Amino acid sequence: MDSDGTQDARGTHASPVPRPAGPPEAPAMPPRPPRAPATPPLPDGSAFLTWVRAPRPDAAPGVWRFGHRPRPAEEPEEIPARQLLSGALIAFLVGWLVWSLLQNGYLGTWWWVPFDLIVPDAWRGGDSDLGETGTFIVYQGYELLVALGIMIGAARLGRWGEVWRRFVTPRFRRPEAQEARTAPEDDPAQWNELRAAGAPDAAERLATEARSGLMRDVDHARILRAWQGVRTGRHSLAGFSGAVLKDGAAACLHPSGERDLPARLARHDLVTGQVRLGTTVDDARNPYAYRGTGLALGPDLLGTSLVAVGPAGSGKTGTVVRPLAESLCLHALAGRAAVVVVGAAGAGLGPADAYDVVVRIGNQESEYDLDLYGGTTDPDEAAAVLAEALVGDLADPHPGSDSRRSTTVLAQLLGPFRAVHGRFPSVPELRQLLDGAPGPFAALRQGLQDAGQESLLRELDARERQMGQPGDVGGVLGDRVALLDRPAFAGFFDTSGQSRPFTLKALDHPVRVRIDLPQRGHADASKMLARLVLAQFTASVAVREDRSLFACLLLDDATGVVTPEAVRGIQRLRSGNAGVVITLRTLDDVARPLRGPLLGATGCRMALSGLTPWDGQDFAEVWGKEWTEARDVTDRQIIAETPAGKAVHMLRRVITGKAPTARAVTVRQVERERWSASELAHAVPAGHAVLSLTDVKGEHAPPLLVDLRG
Repeated sequence: MDSDGTQDARGTHASPVPRPAGPPEAPAMPPRPPRAPATPPLPDGSAFLTWVRAPRPDAAPGVWRFGHRPRPAEEPEEIPARQLLSGALIAFLVGWLVWSLLQNGYLGTWWWVPFDLIVPDAWRGGDSDLGETGTFIVYQGYELLVALGIMIGAARLGRWGEVWRRFVTPRFRRPEAQEARTAPEDDPAQWNELRAAGAPDAAERLATEARSGLMRDVDHARILRAWQGVRTGRHSLAGFSGAVLKDGAAACLHPSGERDLPARLARHDLVTGQVRLGTTVDDARNPYAYRGTGLALGPDLLGTSLVAVGPAGSGKTGTVVRPLAESLCLHALAGRAAVVVVGAAGAGLGPADAYDVVVRIGNQESEYDLDLYGGTTDPDEAAAVLAEALVGDLADPHPGSDSRRSTTVLAQLLGPFRAVHGRFPSVPELRQLLDGAPGPFAALRQGLQDAGQESLLRELDARERQMGQPGDVGGVLGDRVALLDRPAFAGFFDTSGQSRPFTLKALDHPVRVRIDLPQRGHADASKMLARLVLAQFTASVAVREDRSLFACLLLDDATGVVTPEAVRGIQRLRSGNAGVVITLRTLDDVARPLRGPLLGATGCRMALSGLTPWDGQDFAEVWGKEWTEARDVTDRQIIAETPAGKAVHMLRRVITGKAPTARAVTVRQVERERWSASELAHAVPAGHAVLSLTDVKGEHAPPLLVDLRG
């Protein structure tokens, strides 16, 4: 169905959701007036220019690239600070001693031989051509050269350069957010690419807006996205230039009229598309190149999907889901992404003003409804998605299973009903049909006979024959639909065109959606609705026309949501430029046969503090083992043979209280788990997590210990 995501099954238009940001090609419905920015613009563009010109070197997956300083891949052998400083001091004293001995003649006068060979005889003595002052300067200059040579030798022996780098240079290092010097031809604030493409006026307008403090990071990202549309041929250069000359930094606005979010809690960099989640701990278990660097995620990593596991209170929502939702909403304002955030009402997933569509299921004041059938007009497609939502958790959890019988049962009812009524059944109507109520069945049969739908009559007859037989899943489906046929949901899932249902067909546009699930008293219904959204998401992104728009579903608390079909759907998301983020309190919320496939289908895996050893074992298995260097130290007591040796050993034993020993060290390569189940359960501090990453290109990072508060 060609829908913008807010049309019902009969095509009744409701409220349009945002379409891709781009230059205006034709008159359109005027957007809402922009809300005042979260922070007023600065009187000058220094902050923006500093941000846009900051260095962002290429780095390994997950490294916060804004102001990043690359480190070597291997840790250099570093001398302990005490040993380094004492060596530098001793080298200085030795050099001073040598110079004093030379000055006082204790080492002879041989060091004056080069002076006698090089300096002319006329320059020596007080009556030389140079005079007393010149002669003094010549002699003192030579002594200075000798002293300088001694100092250079002492500096090399004492490693003064390393002392300077480790203890002096960091005190004078500039902060990472300071403005980097950029050549004019490489200055991103000058928009040289637009000048080269024949739009110098537009480039100059944008450069002026940047210098004057009228441009934000979202404006920069949004205009770059629109410029990409010009380069790919979706938009014309004339239309783009006209929009920029007219509106400046506010050109190509998101249809909501917003240029920023009401508030930001996390650190974002829209040039790289990253959001910072924390800091990689300076720990021996982390690769040296990652230690102490910022840890950030972006669409390149979320495109492989993320699963985060941790008990309640470990920070899944506040430190993982909320920052990612905030980042993706900024991407949507820039025309780069479409995001759907699903969680319990009041879970802290961001203010309503940060979203274009907020669906509050079970709240009668909700402005939007949820389309139970995903906006499709195909009965078979609707039946497949609905069957996954209703009984997907009851299917055989082994990866090779499916819910084909449930899909068939629903298709036998949805097809005839749509042929007669021109829409799909509402929840009460579907429940009556699944329960086999005589009245609705007879009315449906009569409608099919009047319309001459013989093939659909056979479908209805088959459904009627199967009812009541052993193994019929119609009763189970009816019981699950009854969970939605409650007074709290009376005004929802309407198919008659009286409400404003939102469908996930809108993922072709940069839309920001939040779906609040009812938890209190409706836990089973919430799980079923979460499965419905996940099934509709995986089905919708697979048929999108514009896959340059990144689509992401954030599912806070996926208890009871992971099914065999869901795992298969997650595996297909990467090819559609989409991903999901799901959180779990424990892997016990997933059927045992699906835990391995789930961790294998997601490229990013996070184990938060407080994990149980049983969950840790699953992570330890998927992260595998690595070769490490093991050192075995053996102390062997030394036996003295001579009387003098025995006396020395006795004296050492009296002084130290230990018998003299000789230490033997054996070094060997062994294969050990990267993170054992015990370490994941007991060695991850509060507020920390162990996270492995894989990007859409296949590059990966090993499990990293991350401080989510840094």
